[in-house]
Amino acid sequence: MPIHNADIAAIFTEIAELLEIEQANPFRIRAYRNAARIVGELRREVRAMIERGEDLTELPGIGDDLAGKMREIVDTGKCNMLEKLHAALPPAITELLHVPGLGPKRVRMLWHDLDVQTLEQVARAARDGRIRALPGFGTKTEANILQAVEAHLSKARRVKLATAAQYGDSLVAWLVGARGVERVEIAGSYRRCRETVGDLDILVVADADSDVMTRFVGYDEVAEVLSHGPVRGSVVLKSGLQVDLRVVEPAAYGAALCYFTGSKAHNIAIRRLAQDRGLKLNEYGVFRGRQRIAGDSEASVYRALGLPWIAPELREDRGEIAAARAHRLPQLVELADLRGDLHVHTRATDGHDSLRDMALAAQALGLSYIAITEHSRRMAMTHGLDPRRLAEQCDAIDVLNATLSGFVVLKGIEVDILEDGSLDLPDAALARLDLVIGAVHSRFDLPRAKQTARILRAMDHPCFTLLAHPTGRLIESREPYDADMLRIVRHAKSRGCYLELNAHPERLDLLDTHCLMAKEEGVLVAINSDAHSRDDYANLRFGIGQARRGWLAATDVLNTRPLPELRRLLAKPKR
Repeated sequence: MPIHNADIAAIFTEIAELLEIEQANPFRIRAYRNAARIVGELRREVRAMIERGEDLTELPGIGDDLAGKMREIVDTGKCNMLEKLHAALPPAITELLHVPGLGPKRVRMLWHDLDVQTLEQVARAARDGRIRALPGFGTKTEANILQAVEAHLSKARRVKLATAAQYGDSLVAWLVGARGVERVEIAGSYRRCRETVGDLDILVVADADSDVMTRFVGYDEVAEVLSHGPVRGSVVLKSGLQVDLRVVEPAAYGAALCYFTGSKAHNIAIRRLAQDRGLKLNEYGVFRGRQRIAGDSEASVYRALGLPWIAPELREDRGEIAAARAHRLPQLVELADLRGDLHVHTRATDGHDSLRDMALAAQALGLSYIAITEHSRRMAMTHGLDPRRLAEQCDAIDVLNATLSGFVVLKGIEVDILEDGSLDLPDAALARLDLVIGAVHSRFDLPRAKQTARILRAMDHPCFTLLAHPTGRLIESREPYDADMLRIVRHAKSRGCYLELNAHPERLDLLDTHCLMAKEEGVLVAINSDAHSRDDYANLRFGIGQARRGWLAATDVLNTRPLPELRRLLAKPKR
């Protein structure tokens, strides 16, 4: 079975969490957590690196022991150390770790003090009021745990978009090699760039004698074949992800792509449009009586309904049909529109590559500028910068810029917004910078009024430029903090500062609805990679998808501007 980076990262994360439950050496735990993060964010497949004979120990934080385990996982799909940990702990313990708010320390207490080992037992203990009695828990924590467990038990399994991309891209590459295949495309929520994906829907156009279906069910990563027919098949991959494949004729390809892309609400709305015109719309085409009048392309389907083509990311029945009728659909931003990246880290803090390497990698991708924005000193675990080290980095950026041609590195900082709304570094240190990104990294639990006031006060600082990952959420592991986003957006407008769309696949923050809110209020959004290595610029792909879901055009995005215009915009908040 081909092993993807997500598989290796998941194994290392689970090892770290089980070691923490066992109260193992903290340095050992941290090594596995760091390895999981490094591998998870790596945009090159470890499997391919091994096949090319590359030295895995050249990856930051990866020594001989971890490199050996990575090779073991790629070769066998398993890790002997993880299996030993599973044998030593109750079998259901790992599932508890998937519940937001139940980290290893709390899981250990529930297990040792209450003999709780399963989700159902946690829920029962919470309903009985037994969890609140544990040290450090309390009534509110108990209620939050019960709510999180019940939500976890009720929802279907979904995977993050970037994880689904690893499995989907590999499978598409496999199917393209089948005999007689003309087109292969992933539809569904994946094509709409939803933050998480429940399954993959794949459409194929192929010759009648194609072996694509046999190739599909025979794929190395298939764990179970649910169905297998000449034009329809369904499998479950060893990762647990279900994949459905449909072979369609060329004349129906566009209609099928519309149908299987969704969303359900959008499909219902356009079927009603068809009915209003005396037409019938289904996955096989647009019909007037028995005659198919459209269906070979998506554009033909929408044209038959009196509409221009609607981008997949907009198909959520949130006003896109009315906008299409009125010819008000935006020309959505594309990856090629980005001129730079305004949130980049180096090994000066918690990044993995040098200042020069990060600049050259961005230039090689066609960007014309980046902003280096290390963490500030309060983020001690990331070796955040104090004023002296920040000044030294600014000097190093000046030296580097003198050697670069056609590319500029801007000076910045990702400064912590403290609980009272003040910034983590003094004004004198911030004044030398081209931009200041403010970020909330602590006290996510503040009440709505205090959290909002904290952010507004930070934005009032004369050096403040950009609000990083504005809701603080981590997809499926940390809910957004409670803040009045409309007030924040409007305050950004009045202050002349901006909002970030953090493209890291764990964040994708701004939410798509907040992107649209910013657009409507006239606040520019910066689509940033939050890169911690050269490979992380690939995150921008997912940020673009989120921006498109939020109706953003290139003109709504700060870092689509050429450098002279960007400098003018960055200077606005300081006036």
